[in-house]
Amino acid sequence: MASAVNTGARLDRLPISSFHYRIFWLIGAGMFFDGYDLYVGASVLGAAVQTKFAVLAQVPQFISWTFVGMTIGSVVAGFLGDRFGRRFTYQFNLVVFGLASFAAAAAPSMDWLIAARFVMGLGLGAEIVVGYSTMTEFVPPSSRGRWMAFMAFIVVAGFPATSIISTLVIPQFGWRPMFAIAGVGALIVWYLRKKLPESPRWLESNGRTAEAEALMQAIEREVSDGKPLPPPAAAVPTPDWTFASLFSPALLPRLIVGCVVLITVNTLIFGFVNWLPTFFGQQGIGITRSLTYTMVLAGGSLVGCAVGAWCADHFGRKPTIIGASVLSIAAGAIYPYMVDPTLLLAVGFVLIVGIYVLTAVLYGVYTTELFPTEVRLRANGLCNMLGRGATVVSPFIVLALFKSNGVAGVLGLMIGLLVVQIIVVAIWGIETNRRGLEELEGGSRPPEGIDMRHAGN
Repeated sequence: MASAVNTGARLDRLPISSFHYRIFWLIGAGMFFDGYDLYVGASVLGAAVQTKFAVLAQVPQFISWTFVGMTIGSVVAGFLGDRFGRRFTYQFNLVVFGLASFAAAAAPSMDWLIAARFVMGLGLGAEIVVGYSTMTEFVPPSSRGRWMAFMAFIVVAGFPATSIISTLVIPQFGWRPMFAIAGVGALIVWYLRKKLPESPRWLESNGRTAEAEALMQAIEREVSDGKPLPPPAAAVPTPDWTFASLFSPALLPRLIVGCVVLITVNTLIFGFVNWLPTFFGQQGIGITRSLTYTMVLAGGSLVGCAVGAWCADHFGRKPTIIGASVLSIAAGAIYPYMVDPTLLLAVGFVLIVGIYVLTAVLYGVYTTELFPTEVRLRANGLCNMLGRGATVVSPFIVLALFKSNGVAGVLGLMIGLLVVQIIVVAIWGIETNRRGLEELEGGSRPPEGIDMRHAGN
């Protein structure tokens, strides 16, 4: 199918301007509160148990229902985003998340808090899918890796931000304001995001060519500021994709890659990184030193995202993914044998950097590039569903491995997943660096003899 408006090439040839920065920060603001709330649970749970609002047995319920909500939210957002548009979906999920945050702040019992947390999880899972995918459709291929990896940096920055805010707020005012902060922030971003445009790529892919053309002209006027723009490349013929296409020989390998890498990176984060304080404590390291070690290693998360932003465009996606996986395997293999505190921190820091290079590239950059515009959100919703689903079962596996084999057993699982990831990406992964989304789309044609327009919706 030839492109009538040629939105992809017209967007890709635009010079970076205030338009791109505005899109980035408005989407990024919502993504920051997603990261904030993802990490706020640990601080809130500790305070809730300490003040007798909750009992220890309710802690895993709170965590599990959060991830069940995120799993469902990922899938629902995918279908809503492809059907009703990116703008509608990211506004809808912010309202859900914001109102549920206020309900959590006012929860009269732990059961109510768990229920509110499930609804918050719906919005959290949706934001990850819609935010990354929407930004991908606006930025040019020459710098798309950096833009998207720095979006992941903003999400990860929610971790240190949560730590700092909870340290200042909870001792003085309790845990409830932590949720109120998230609610206020989400609703402010919701109001500001009303100025965000719909994705021109989505408009054109859904046959709304007049709207796509009008929006493209408005964007070009803003970016050009009265100066001539470079001519766009010729339109790239692309197939007509539907949900059924995801299971065709053309896209199924990409879907498998997306699922495997998100299962791996989610297990690395929630099966190792989040367990670091527990591992330190069980190894006889005091609580003060344990928290200090954890904060030092957490700094590696921001460094890893920044490194990933540079590597994604400089070396390409596949070399960065495979290289960071090898680095994580090497550091993970020797980490359990570090006895000296300095070496423990040094090797742990390298390991965290490797994990968060993967987080930035896999979450922020790669999976959103793999799929055509018509099915981008549904495909990413499925990948995130399985990735989030892994976080529901991984704590039980990690606990069993830690009890039987210590940290070495846990890292053995992580290394095994990383080996599988390297193999899958090497065989089925595609290189997306500096390639337009329509070019990637055109390279995956439906099987001959099948009209994908009639394969289902």
